[in-house]
Amino acid sequence: MGRFNFMDPAIQSRSALPLCGLAVTVNARPADNLMVHKALQVATPGDIVVVCTGGNTNSAVFGELMCTTAAAAGLGGIVVDGAIRDVEGITRLGFPAFSRSVSPGSCDKDGPGEINVPICCGGTVVNPGDIIVGDADGVAVVPRADAEVVLEQCLALMTRESKRIAEIRDGALFKAEIDDTLKRHGIIA
Repeated sequence: MGRFNFMDPAIQSRSALPLCGLAVTVNARPADNLMVHKALQVATPGDIVVVCTGGNTNSAVFGELMCTTAAAAGLGGIVVDGAIRDVEGITRLGFPAFSRSVSPGSCDKDGPGEINVPICCGGTVVNPGDIIVGDADGVAVVPRADAEVVLEQCLALMTRESKRIAEIRDGALFKAEIDDTLKRHGIIA
């Protein structure tokens, strides 16, 4: 994807569980989770709720009580560019949760906000229906329209990497292309 479409590394897994699903996006006012509650109702099993909090990292917009609802609804996880809380409870529930911060602070339920509109989460654009993939390395966003091409490219990359691992195991520890590049840049002779 041109080395784009991944979230800021500050967006980290809090429950040590991977996630993959379609985005239901939420644009919430800082320190307000009214629309996050509604997104849990709008989302379908497997969906990932992706939340922009307008930069607020002090007021948690998701915690164990909401997570109990999300898990019971079969949702695939949540990504919050902001704060969540009750990490131990979320982990106990086996729910994939990613966030920029963790805070015990609560928030309002007054709105306004929007659901299923383009948002910016972790420094990248997320559209409703985009594919969200998260693990211990971070969160990537695959635009739905590009999914087939990205899958083909990922499979080709995995094949190349498997081949390179076999070469390493056979004793070819270093790639000749590295020295070729260094020579081309005049770094080595």
